[in-house]
Amino acid sequence: MRIIVLIKQVPGTADSRMDPETGVMIRDAGESIMNPLDEHAVSEAVSIKKSHPGTEVVALSMGPPAAEKVLREACARGADRGILLSHKAFGGSDTIATSRVLAAAIRKVGDVDLVLAGEKATDGETGQTGPMTATLLDMPVITFVHRLTVSDKHIIAQRMVEEGVEELQVNLPALVTVVKDINNPPLPTIRGYVLAKKQTFPVWGPADLEIDAGVLGLKGSPTRVVKVFTPKLSRQTVFYTADTEELASAAAAAVLKTIRERGLVKRDE
Repeated sequence: MRIIVLIKQVPGTADSRMDPETGVMIRDAGESIMNPLDEHAVSEAVSIKKSHPGTEVVALSMGPPAAEKVLREACARGADRGILLSHKAFGGSDTIATSRVLAAAIRKVGDVDLVLAGEKATDGETGQTGPMTATLLDMPVITFVHRLTVSDKHIIAQRMVEEGVEELQVNLPALVTVVKDINNPPLPTIRGYVLAKKQTFPVWGPADLEIDAGVLGLKGSPTRVVKVFTPKLSRQTVFYTADTEELASAAAAAVLKTIRERGLVKRDE
């Protein structure tokens, strides 16, 4: 069995910034990490590998050269190898253009039985890339999975829905996006880090994937962020300091007056 895990390098939450002119995420703004939900996808792939001898886990990431860092982390967590999809033509790709690249890479790897991914990435929060990639591969997809059972021919997945839990069975190959409740990813071991440090990762671009650069990047992205701005929050805070009973009564009366003026309580309350 061969499992592909889609992983993404994202900015740390405190370092997330958008370019106000292009509406594109600034990827070199501060420290980058593996998308937290992708950690669960990697962990699930490694767990399946342990219960199915002969399984190969391949980590796949699209991003700048620095994204090699998350591929190395995936290998430290138990993935067998990694492939980096990196080229200037990929820059600015929306979820559709990104899915084209990922689907082409999965075809190039070949003989894939299962594709795993986190339900969404913390930088975009769309949850679109997994299902779009599956559609381009003409592959069944199950989203929001929190329990997964894998056999040689099919998978049984329990997915979280508004009404509760839905159980589905689909034949392989298939793509699954997982939620954080599916497992508790263990930290990489020292041995894992040592082995991962020795790994080298091939870098594939449009020519390797046989994709026209015109359908990639900003040119191949039909969605646009037309405006980026930071909401302005203004507050007029008044502090009342009372160190005597008389001042405390006056402060309480002032606070009550303000609350009533703003309609937060009724006059007779």
